Amino acid sequence: MSSPPTLPISSQQTGPTQSQPPIATPAFRTFVSRLSSSVRQGLSQRRPWTELVDRTSFSRPDSLTDAASRVRKNFSYFRVNYVTLLAVVLAFSLLSHPFSLLVLLGLLAAWLFLYLFRPSDQPLVVLGRTFSDRETLGVLVVSTVVVIFLTSVGSLLISALMVGLAIVCAHGAFRVPEDLFLDDQEPGNTGFLSFLGSAASSAAAAAAPAVAIRV
Repeated sequence: MSSPPTLPISSQQTGPTQSQPPIATPAFRTFVSRLSSSVRQGLSQRRPWTELVDRTSFSRPDSLTDAASRVRKNFSYFRVNYVTLLAVVLAFSLLSHPFSLLVLLGLLAAWLFLYLFRPSDQPLVVLGRTFSDRETLGVLVVSTVVVIFLTSVGSLLISALMVGLAIVCAHGAFRVPEDLFLDDQEPGNTGFLSFLGSAASSAAAAAAPAVAIRV
């Protein structure tokens, strides 16, 4: 008695599907690493806060010229402390307005994940429609202009910056700078926003390869 014919069975092994990450992870890590290192390097140059609020060093300026001279000297000496104060005022304003904070975070996330660090060979698809890099950039630019200039977010940022600058200018005008040691050997680019410029340049250098691919 012959045995029934054996049916051929093909076993197809399906390996795990490797999905491409939504962002270029190495470039994003480089961006975060360079930005954080620049910020840490800048904050390491701050002056002692006790020196900033020393009561014995405050007096009324004799004239507007004297006040302007004090502000200029104090800017050169307390530049990192002043930027920190501005950041604190801005953060407090955003935390007191959670909707504006969420809008700004969403806008920042859109720039990072939809354009700057999105893999160049992975098109953006929304509701079945594929957007090119130029279309994505145009939408992001228009959204940024609308959020910053046509909503309350822009007025909140401007008002917070004005309050922070007023505090900084008032302190700089009333703080007597005669007891401050200003190193004449400091390079000329160590101005008020020097370490912010360093952080921005480092972040731009990290994001440049991802942007250059799309241009």
